Amino acid sequence: MNSTLLLVIILAYFALLLGIAFYTSRHSNNESFFIGNRSSKWWVVAFGMIGTSLSGMTFISVPGTVGKVGFDYFQVVIGYIIGYFIVAYILLPLYYRLHVTSIYTYLEQRFGQVSYKTGALFFILSRTLGATLRLYLVIKVLEKFVLADLHINFEITAIIILVLILLYTYRGGVKTIVWTDTLQTTFMLVALLVCIGYILSELHLNMATAWQTMSDNNLTKMFGTDPLAPNFFLKQILGGMFITIAMTGLDQEMMQKNISVTNLKDSQKNMVVLSFLQGIVVFIFLTLGALLTLYATAHQLPATGDDLFPTIAIQSGLPFFITVCFVIGLISALFPSADGALTALTSSYCIDILGIQNKDWSEEKKKKTRLIVHNLFAFIFLICVFFFREVDNGSLIQTLLVVAGYTYGPLLALFTFGIFTRRITNEKMVPLICILSPIICYFLKQHDKEWLNGYAIGTELLIINAAIAFILLYLTSKKTNAATATTL
Repeated sequence: MNSTLLLVIILAYFALLLGIAFYTSRHSNNESFFIGNRSSKWWVVAFGMIGTSLSGMTFISVPGTVGKVGFDYFQVVIGYIIGYFIVAYILLPLYYRLHVTSIYTYLEQRFGQVSYKTGALFFILSRTLGATLRLYLVIKVLEKFVLADLHINFEITAIIILVLILLYTYRGGVKTIVWTDTLQTTFMLVALLVCIGYILSELHLNMATAWQTMSDNNLTKMFGTDPLAPNFFLKQILGGMFITIAMTGLDQEMMQKNISVTNLKDSQKNMVVLSFLQGIVVFIFLTLGALLTLYATAHQLPATGDDLFPTIAIQSGLPFFITVCFVIGLISALFPSADGALTALTSSYCIDILGIQNKDWSEEKKKKTRLIVHNLFAFIFLICVFFFREVDNGSLIQTLLVVAGYTYGPLLALFTFGIFTRRITNEKMVPLICILSPIICYFLKQHDKEWLNGYAIGTELLIINAAIAFILLYLTSKKTNAATATTL
């Protein structure tokens, strides 16, 4: 493998991103950064969000799970699709009606400042952990399989990648990443299809015979039927549905792009189209995982889990163009999630925590503050990436879902309580409740089989967490004027 040439290709790819960033960020301002001047095309956002919603985690970890659990993950994806419809027809109308820049301002209007700040802080925590977990995985793969030969270590790789992300997002924000995400999603999908085509040819299979072979090797099993097991189909579907509601509908990064679309109808089109596109793409990734497992078995390769795809693409003697496709696909999967997260976290902190839009500052001072926050979050990303390196357990897709379950639960409870009840929270209790419910869930999950007669908690952790927080919010709340609640 020619590592130097690969590095040159990666740098050329970044140069292309920087060119797009320069072009799209001309005449940009704070509104361009935060919501893209509300002028994004829905079909561009829908296509680009495939890359954002999937990330390098999907590119690496999803194919790696097939050898162990088959198409088990697709149960969660079915839930995702249902969840997208709920986001499109319940949450998006709310956001457009209130004309929000940050979706957490809904909590301020519905409850008050404490709920608003608490919701925003939980988003910041959730998205920081989720984005850096995804970022860590890709940096690990690049360092281990591509840059080690050039004696470029993990720390240097992480710093360089974050600097490059800063360079093409610091000016344009959402206005830029809507277009860079579209480019990167295209590269990711092309790389995916090229790799599938080549592996099929190496195994001397077409799609019909490949599916039969995968089935014969028990790689296409999809639905879990044991109600006590974590992969029971109903748990997975319901868990996936609420994960989408929380990680998309209540996530400033994902909604920031949606509310940058000109009108509600087009934004809903974006969400519905995205739901089906994501389902198709994940199914293709699972198919790739099954083919890679067959290839590894046929060639007696020991790689499994997160190492499966990179080992075959880079170290198994495949042609160099497959290695190039893999690396470009990998970094194309990485950056739509990392750049969008960095932009959304900057937006949320500036708007929700600092209240930058309500301050009587000049445009220049607001821009300077935004850039400081942007750089600060890049540094926090770096610290988190180093932390995840120390606690890596070898397969990170399930870790990501568990992190989401703990951190998005209180956020889901706050929005659900606001939309479906006519009560007002006890603002002093809200932060305590939002901290307490994940702690209760942690101890419940640690002892689930013992306390629940053999029942193992899976992706429904998010639902349990939100339910506990909802009950506590209800018990500490009071009734309010019906008209006030329903108008929000």
